[in-house]
Amino acid sequence: MKKKSTWIIIAAIAVVVIWGVKVNNKMVAMEETVTKAWANVENVYQRRADLIPNLVNTVKGYAQHETSTFEAVTSARAKATSITVNPENMTAEQLKEFQKAQNEVGGALGRLIAISESYPELKANENFKELQAQLEGTENRIAVERKNFNEEASKFNTYIRKFPQSFIAGMRGFDKKPYFEADEGANKAPTVQF
Repeated sequence: MKKKSTWIIIAAIAVVVIWGVKVNNKMVAMEETVTKAWANVENVYQRRADLIPNLVNTVKGYAQHETSTFEAVTSARAKATSITVNPENMTAEQLKEFQKAQNEVGGALGRLIAISESYPELKANENFKELQAQLEGTENRIAVERKNFNEEASKFNTYIRKFPQSFIAGMRGFDKKPYFEADEGANKAPTVQF
């Protein structure tokens, strides 16, 4: 009788250990998916950063006296590319700092593109048109990759917070991943006047 109960206890422990290993492995795989999604976000932001010097140089050829705009774009790009976020231990504050720097790049680029309205030759320049089209495509890719990152972070966060996985997540140090959030004031519609 004692032998049978010992085997039952050993079997129960084995089931719990096997379950724990499976849960841990799933968390590792899900965290790697979040890390990959973050790498994709960084990749498209890097693509945008790589386009900026060509765009600035093209605009400089036509609008040489717009130096403050060029400096703003160059400065914003330098700041944004200097911020790195480790996806394995990222915090909401780090992500907000990264997002703020990227928003500054977007604003500076918007001012740079707006310059073209004052320079018809620049607006008609094929190189400028191509760079502008690539930049627009990159901005769309950024939105897609940010959405994908948020989806993967949501799946991971949901999984590690559910019981009984939360027990293993706590033991193994798996923490929630932050999300990209809408820019401040994005919920207000812009005023359009004619």
